Amino acid sequence: MLVSEILRVKGGALYTTTPGQKLSAVIDAMAELDVGSLVVMGEGRMVGIVTFREVIKAMQAGNPDLQVRDFMVADPVTAFPDMEANSLRRLMIEKHSRYLPVLDQGQLLGVISFLDVAKAVLEEQTLENTLLKNYIKNWPEEARS
Repeated sequence: MLVSEILRVKGGALYTTTPGQKLSAVIDAMAELDVGSLVVMGEGRMVGIVTFREVIKAMQAGNPDLQVRDFMVADPVTAFPDMEANSLRRLMIEKHSRYLPVLDQGQLLGVISFLDVAKAVLEEQTLENTLLKNYIKNWPEEARS
């Protein structure tokens, strides 16, 4: 399974913010949208990412006027569409990243979460199990003896 397939199943929703947005607005947006990350866009391109981890750290600083540029991950780890799901999982674990932007030649295609990967793997395994059970169930009689 490829990252592009996971993105296709997930859908095209992409939630963004800007470097000048205040912490309180980011919290409101993430809560309203029920998402754990926002891509930070500046001048038409991705300049970073904010996840609930950065929001919590920013809240701990106690300054509600902080701007996204003050607490975003400016150079996030990224994935690419032709990456295999196993490589993606390994990368997410090694880099301790729950959310990875997916880029294709610098163009942002979406963000994949660890939950998206888990769902895709579960669906793939369920399909494989169903196909194998059907194959075994319909096994020719002469091959069974």
